[in-house]
Amino acid sequence: MKFKVVIKEDLEDEGYNVSCPALPGCYSQGETIEEALENIKDAIPGCMEVINRRALKGVEEKEFVELL
Repeated sequence: MKFKVVIKEDLEDEGYNVSCPALPGCYSQGETIEEALENIKDAIPGCMEVINRRALKGVEEKEFVELL
């Protein structure tokens, strides 16, 4: 999957902040743009996992259907 990200220079602490608007609360940072992008690539799967867990909270196992 591809996600758009927003990179902003952090003028206070230096470096760069990066967020993924499609995943609320998904943020990361880095000393360089390249590092910030690598860090958000690591953060996105974790954010997706949390969102999925929250969405499935309370759904019983028998409610899942296997699609082929």
